[in-house]
Amino acid sequence: MKKNIHPKYYENAKVTCSCGNTFFVGSTEKEIKIEICSACHPFFTGKQKLVDSAKRIERYQARIDKGKRIAKKAKNNQDKD
Repeated sequence: MKKNIHPKYYENAKVTCSCGNTFFVGSTEKEIKIEICSACHPFFTGKQKLVDSAKRIERYQARIDKGKRIAKKAKNNQDKD
């Protein structure tokens, strides 16, 4: 096996999230900066924190609402028959 080809391994690499949470992991990088962690991820917290500059979420919500209105209207028409 070749010698000196593997990167240096840091057992206590510091991970910093954009929410301010920090923790230590083993990595080949000494410091890691991440955007989202288990302390601020909606799956783990149950809270939804959305950052959307392109208005994608509003368009998606509008489509969902439109679909619900159409389904409700179809159900009402079916009940009348």
